[in-house]
Amino acid sequence: MKKLFSLLFISCSGISGAQSISVPLLKKHISYLASDVLKGRGTSTDEEKKAAEYIAAEFKKCGLAPGNKDSYLFAFKFKKNLDPHDTSVANVTERTGTDVIGFLDNKALYTIVIGAHYDHLGLGHDKNSRDPNPEGKIHNGADDNASGTAGVLELANYYAGNKKTEKFNFLFMCYSGEELGLIGSKKWCEAPSYPLEKITYMINMDMIGRLNDSTKKIIIYGVGTSPVWVPILDSIKSGLSIKKDSAGIGPSDQTSFYLKDIPVLHFFTGQHADYHKPSDDADKINYDGEATILEYILRVVNATSPNEKLKFLKTRNPDTGKSTFKVTMGVMPDYAYEGKGLRIDGVTDGKPAANAGIQKGDIITKLGGTEVKDIQVYMKALSEHKKGDTVPVKVLREGKEIDLKVTF
Repeated sequence: MKKLFSLLFISCSGISGAQSISVPLLKKHISYLASDVLKGRGTSTDEEKKAAEYIAAEFKKCGLAPGNKDSYLFAFKFKKNLDPHDTSVANVTERTGTDVIGFLDNKALYTIVIGAHYDHLGLGHDKNSRDPNPEGKIHNGADDNASGTAGVLELANYYAGNKKTEKFNFLFMCYSGEELGLIGSKKWCEAPSYPLEKITYMINMDMIGRLNDSTKKIIIYGVGTSPVWVPILDSIKSGLSIKKDSAGIGPSDQTSFYLKDIPVLHFFTGQHADYHKPSDDADKINYDGEATILEYILRVVNATSPNEKLKFLKTRNPDTGKSTFKVTMGVMPDYAYEGKGLRIDGVTDGKPAANAGIQKGDIITKLGGTEVKDIQVYMKALSEHKKGDTVPVKVLREGKEIDLKVTF
């Protein structure tokens, strides 16, 4: 971002009484966190530390107590390969990450964790960008995940400013190192600064900033982790189109809590062409849409019982096709698509799919000799091929079948 919003100096401390979700505050938080000043909030960087200090200051303004003894910061060390393709000992470095935690003590029986990761890809040095030449480019990560971080801050603002007696205590948590493997949430769950047995459930927000104004579709993962989730979600009329997924395990921080037998929900507006690219900027966020999602989360929380801890259920692990992939198509799947086949939400220039003529919006219905029913079947079919293979691909484009050939 070249220009910050003029609302940068609005603070939680100036607001009292029962609150609604503030779009200006969402804009304030995202425009700063996703600005060029923070250089993409890469884990262990000075800029990530500045983001952590910003979040801690906002927690303090809202009146939250420090969530790690006398500090809002929860530092941890971890080892990481500089290059995931080089597993030599010489390539491993020790790094430091910092979670940010604020606690709202309402003297209630149970506590809800509301969390999101605040790190992103920095300057593209960690080999996880989708840009073909990422080195040195700022990956601002407005949707991934300044949007979720802003959601945590705004829910903290809401609950801290609410003069009504709340039914729960709240741990507001922003995690470091998610982009490197859910490291921050894992580290905290391994050595928690608050008793896990007092946590009734965890709500995770990762990429909630791109609600489509036409479809209003959001995806909620983890609905199978407690028997109460589906009835509650189905009972709330919101105007949102909700796709539910039962699995507790997924590629975001709710997984760390699920593995500690804590019910979870993960809110997500879907992937897009800017995912893990330098183009994920604050001007593309749907701020009113994010506010709608946060209002919905408030209603979900209000519908849960304060008098008993939510029952935990184990769920199926998602079949992500654990085969070894020797090739890639260079496409971004539309995870919200519910029809037959794999709908393409984005195509990377110079990759096999783009070279074959596959376009955004195409639906892959056949790859090689495999009929593609969904993303799991697609990934299994992809794992059967190697570099140099040329395979037929059938796509559905605007209702017409098209036969193409992809060379890996």
